[in-house]
Amino acid sequence: MAFNNSRIGNSKLAEQGLNSWQWANSRMGVISRILNEFGKTKPLNQTKLGLCLHITKETSVLVMAALRLGAKVTICSANPLSVQDDIVAFLFSKGVSVFARRDETVKQYKEGIKEVLNRRPEVLVDDGSAMHIVAHSSGSEGIVGGTEETTSGIRRLKILEKRGKLKYPVIGVNDALSKHLFDNKYGTGQSTMDGIIRITNLLIAGKNIVVCGYGSVGKGIAIRARGFGAIVTVTETNAHRALEAHMDGFIVKRLIDAVSEGDIFITCTGQIHVIRKEHIIKMKSGSILANAGHFDIEIDTKYLKSNCDDRYLVRRYLECFRIRGKRVYLLSSGRVVNLVGSEGNAPEVMAMSFANQLLSIIYICRNHRKMKRAVHDVPMEIDQYVALTSLKSLGIKIDKLTDIQLKYSNSY
Repeated sequence: MAFNNSRIGNSKLAEQGLNSWQWANSRMGVISRILNEFGKTKPLNQTKLGLCLHITKETSVLVMAALRLGAKVTICSANPLSVQDDIVAFLFSKGVSVFARRDETVKQYKEGIKEVLNRRPEVLVDDGSAMHIVAHSSGSEGIVGGTEETTSGIRRLKILEKRGKLKYPVIGVNDALSKHLFDNKYGTGQSTMDGIIRITNLLIAGKNIVVCGYGSVGKGIAIRARGFGAIVTVTETNAHRALEAHMDGFIVKRLIDAVSEGDIFITCTGQIHVIRKEHIIKMKSGSILANAGHFDIEIDTKYLKSNCDDRYLVRRYLECFRIRGKRVYLLSSGRVVNLVGSEGNAPEVMAMSFANQLLSIIYICRNHRKMKRAVHDVPMEIDQYVALTSLKSLGIKIDKLTDIQLKYSNSY
C-alpha cells in the first residue's frame, strides 16, 4: 500500500480519524436507523463496492455503514485536494483499501481510480462520474450498476445514455429531493462560505460578491453570503433562474457588467470557462476567484497562468497572479473551494445524501438484472423513506392526511 499517505502507519492519526468518524456519525442519525433496520440481514454481503468520493469524516460514516452491511470496500478520492488524511488512516485501519492522500497530484488521483477499478468492483459509487467514465473506456466487466452523487456527474452519464453507450444502470442520487434540496443548497452554501473565509480570513460584510449560477448550489451560496452581510449579485444564463434570483432580492446582471464591481467571484454552474479573459481583464485589483463547482474548469486558470507577469503563494490554497498591473487571487487552484478550503458539507445534510446512496446501492444489488442501462431516479419510496427517517432522527413529528382529506385529494 505504498500509494497511501506515508503517515498511514501513525496510530495517532488513525485515532484522530476514529474521533472524527464518531463525531460525524453522532450527527447522522438517519444512517444509524438504516443500520438498525438492515444490519441483521446484511443485504450487501460480500458485495464489492468501488467508491470515488471526497474522503471526509462524513464519507467515513457511509463506508463504515457499508462494511457493517457486509460490503467489501475500495475507495479513492473524487478530488486531488479534498482528502482528509486522518480519515484515510482510520479507514485503512478498518481494512478498507484506500488509494488517496491529501494534496495528491492529478496523476496520483487518476492512478487511484484505476487502482479501485483493478479490484473489479460490482457497484461503483461516484462523485462527478470520473470513475464511471474510466470504467466505460477501460472495461466494465463485472460491474452491475452504480450511483452518482452530483449534478455534473449525472449530466455526463446522461450523455452516455443518449448515445447508447451506457454499459450498466446508474441511479442519479443527486436528483433525489432529499438530496439536492438540502445537500446542495444548505450544505454547499454554508461550506463554500466557510472555505473562502478559512483560506482568506477576510471580512465578508460589505463585500461585493458575485455568484455565477443560481441553481441549488448558487441559491445556497447567495443566501449565506447575504447572511454574512455581503452585497450579492447573481449572474445566470437561464431566464427562469434569473427571474427567481431577482424575486429573491438579489441584483441580477451579466457577468461582464458585474466584474468591475466585484470583490469575490464564486462559480457554481458546472460549465466550462465561466470566468475567462474578458472578465479577468476588467476586474479590479485584489479580486478573489473561487469555484464551488465539482470540476476545476469554471475559472480559466490556464489564461491566468500563461498571461501573468508573476505568481506566488500567499498562504495555503491562496495564490496571487500579477496580471496587467493588478493582483488577482485564486483560491484552491480553482478546485472546489468548500472541500479544499474547509471540510465539505456538514454531517446533518450529508446524512440524507449518504442515506440515499446506501439505499440505492442496496436497490441496485437486488434489482440490477431488471433495470435498463440508463440513468434512473432514486425510487420515490427511498426518497420518501429518507425524508421521513431524517425527521424521526431529528425528533420532529408531522401531520398525516385524514381519511376525508385523502378522499378529497383523489377526487375531482
